[in-house]
Amino acid sequence: MTLVAVCSVKGSPGVTTAALGLAGCWPFGHRPLMVECDPGGGDLLARYRLDMAPGLVSLAAAARRTTEPDLVWQHTQRLPGGLPVVTGPPGAEQARAAIEQLTMDSTTLLRKAADRAGAVVVADCGRIDPQSPVMPVLHQADATILIARAKDDALAHVATRAGTLERWSRRMCFVLVGDGYRSDEVARELGITVTARLPEDPRGAAALRGDFGRRSSPARSALGKALAALARQVADLAAEVPRRELTEAELAAPAAHFGLPAGPHAGGPPPHGNGAV
Repeated sequence: MTLVAVCSVKGSPGVTTAALGLAGCWPFGHRPLMVECDPGGGDLLARYRLDMAPGLVSLAAAARRTTEPDLVWQHTQRLPGGLPVVTGPPGAEQARAAIEQLTMDSTTLLRKAADRAGAVVVADCGRIDPQSPVMPVLHQADATILIARAKDDALAHVATRAGTLERWSRRMCFVLVGDGYRSDEVARELGITVTARLPEDPRGAAALRGDFGRRSSPARSALGKALAALARQVADLAAEVPRRELTEAELAAPAAHFGLPAGPHAGGPPPHGNGAV
């Protein structure tokens, strides 16, 4: 149904935390899944002390034999609150090799999984660079969320790509994080619509990561509320995007121009239909 990519172009603005929050806060009536496909390596294994397998590496190995849509769901683990995740390996070399395997076909395995009725796949794509093996996921995503801090250094890197960001996704959503330049200033100077702004909320981010245990509810934090609102907004935007494959010219354009751990979601493939979970 829906594939959402979350990424940045520079720094560490909280892409993984945002991806977790979006998946955990996705509107009811869907079955969300978070996939950690950061070419720089994953964080969830260590953060939640999960098993090495199943995960992205085992999924890539299985994809050599079959690419049926339910395969992604068969390689998930559950976070403490029940959100299913496909964890990436900590090492960049393993992560890049797995991502390259999963994006070999013209239709990526994540796109196939997201096309299941009721499915929502949120892909943590990490920091994007011109040679990133995860770019096919952005090309096929219904929406791509580009996250940046509202500071000079981060925005300077966004500015170098501002003219052609729309080439890389069906719907590009630019999200600012924390204090700094006002959203209208950024939109005016860069010529990019600012979709949303996430607060700098260390306690909320820690709650999303599960650092404070069950006594602290991520959903009640300022960050949790902002991510829930963003999830609803992106869900609506993604539903409006026509299913259009990017043209060969767009795909060949020079690249230089370029959570929530507490939720009601269960693992396993989504049902054939949009029943509430």
